[in-house]
Amino acid sequence: MTLCDEETPGRNVVEGGSVSKRAVLVVSAITAFLSPFMISAVNIALPAIQEEFSAGAILLSWVAAANLLATAIFLVPAGKVGDMYGRKRVLALGLGLFTLATVGAWAAPSMALFLSFRALQGVGGAFMLTSGMAILSSVFPPGERGKALGINVAAVYTGASAGPFLGGWLVHQLGWRGIFLANAAVGVFALLLIFRFIRAEWVETQNRRIDVRGGFIYGCALVCLMLGTSRLPSWNGTLLALTGAVFLVLFVRRMRAAEDPLFDVRLFEANRVFAFSNLAALVNYAATFSVAFLLSLYLQYIKGMSSGEAGLILVVQPVLQAICSPLSGRLSDRVEPRVLASSGMGLTVLGLGLLIFLGRNTSLTYVSASLALLGVGFGLFSSPNMNAIMGSVESRHYGIASGSVATMRLLGQMLSMTVTAMTFAMLLGHGDIDPSRYDAFLRSVRICFTASAFFCSVGIWFSLSRGTLHHGRLG
Repeated sequence: MTLCDEETPGRNVVEGGSVSKRAVLVVSAITAFLSPFMISAVNIALPAIQEEFSAGAILLSWVAAANLLATAIFLVPAGKVGDMYGRKRVLALGLGLFTLATVGAWAAPSMALFLSFRALQGVGGAFMLTSGMAILSSVFPPGERGKALGINVAAVYTGASAGPFLGGWLVHQLGWRGIFLANAAVGVFALLLIFRFIRAEWVETQNRRIDVRGGFIYGCALVCLMLGTSRLPSWNGTLLALTGAVFLVLFVRRMRAAEDPLFDVRLFEANRVFAFSNLAALVNYAATFSVAFLLSLYLQYIKGMSSGEAGLILVVQPVLQAICSPLSGRLSDRVEPRVLASSGMGLTVLGLGLLIFLGRNTSLTYVSASLALLGVGFGLFSSPNMNAIMGSVESRHYGIASGSVATMRLLGQMLSMTVTAMTFAMLLGHGDIDPSRYDAFLRSVRICFTASAFFCSVGIWFSLSRGTLHHGRLG
């Protein structure tokens, strides 16, 4: 069966005549795979990058930070631009920019240029992620959308779990630049699919004025919040975080007063399903993102495992997430997403609760079982929750909605690591994790998992209270 076997008129099509649903699904899955794969694969390559460029620890930390900051800043504007200029155009633009930046990073002769191209990758990633999700929601009707979104979510988890293994193999075979070369090749392939099989276009508004000032305020808010929270509880971190909060308030006030806002914040006031589903996503990511980080340290320091051995244990969670996401997505086309997502969050709370009791003699079977619960729980939550968000808005808001949920994911991840960093700072200080500090380290880990379980328990309330989606009952 070829990519063009399933062609259907796209909704809100203004150019072209037909679009291959299969091609949209494949392209969306590829773009969803690329960013998390790149992040996790590059983490494996950090020692090799440090050696080639003679980079210090602070510069090395910006390999990930430059990409994440750029992505976060451009997610919401990217959704609006796609609604105005055409989602296919913006998808191709984002993927093209991501691919060119990947080639640039592959050829970069210095650390400064390398970090610049990493930031450009983040910009391209923001544009392709928001437009890909919006096109997917435009092409697949409500009865099929959950299945499609489930496959998309599974691609994200597959990228995250494949990164350490494939990235390590590429570094071994081709050096760290091989990761970027392989990603560029996949990006070119996806671009060819777009131009060959997606011949339609989706434009939701003829107004092509972009609120540049609003975008600037939004960017300042996120930069200050992300940099500030990463430096808490220091005084300069607190000042930056408070400055970010002020910018965020200014942005919300500007969006409420705008006739055609960059981001329609009124969706959070008038649409309960949209608002509570986004809050549930924020809380769930805040509760779960630090799990891999904490357990990686636990397995290597307390259990004495190598990084490769620890990776084999940690892969349990993303593999089960990737397996469960398409199944729960398909089920959410028939069963209320709030029921499925809340059940998933309940399993996640149980998995986090088990991890509270980690100790020196905890068995690997116990750790693996906890990760399995987390994987099934998150897989059961994410796709139905995404289906609820995209299904709760009109098609003209698909770009904004996809940018919103991606922003919730990044903010949740940031909050998760902030809680972890503050806990470590209070109990461990700035020293190394050595045998004399193992008891303090274990206390820190237990506190982090206790906080995560509490966050996730609160998230269950948001998930259950969101209202119904099917049969036109938006509440």
